[in-house]
Amino acid sequence: MSKFKEISPEQVSNIFGLIGHDWMLITAAKDGAVNTMTASWGCAGILWNKPVAICFIRHSRYTFEFAEAADTMSLSFFGEEYRPALNLCGRVSGRDCDKFAEAGLTPAFYGDTPYIEEARLVFICRKLYADDIKEDNFIVKGLLANYPTRDFHRFYILEIKTALLRI
Repeated sequence: MSKFKEISPEQVSNIFGLIGHDWMLITAAKDGAVNTMTASWGCAGILWNKPVAICFIRHSRYTFEFAEAADTMSLSFFGEEYRPALNLCGRVSGRDCDKFAEAGLTPAFYGDTPYIEEARLVFICRKLYADDIKEDNFIVKGLLANYPTRDFHRFYILEIKTALLRI
């Protein structure tokens, strides 16, 4: 933890670049185990008078089980040198291998919430709300092309409790 300092979530800039370009790892714990997955869809802002992030996880992902079981999770952001690790964490399942060892990443904990030690920025988050994306709710039907097998995401609205910046 000494490699990080706590900052206000409002101090974080360029959330579009962080999520859409740099990507992130969503990490959660269940029954003493930790799993992570790469994500490039998400957003952040203010909702219900709280700083929040919204992440999306398909039901088929192993991380989904962890996110469902946990009250908290983290979103970890990295420098470009970690692109191969992020690619691996998006391509392979923690059901089949030790992602952390294969990607050269180290799980750590902030209280009970797991995060990735090598990150340059981490959001420690508490789940506030979850729901599934529903086919009937699409106004722009062309967006359904993102779901050719109709494997819709569950989205989680997360309160950003703490932001950790690498020092």
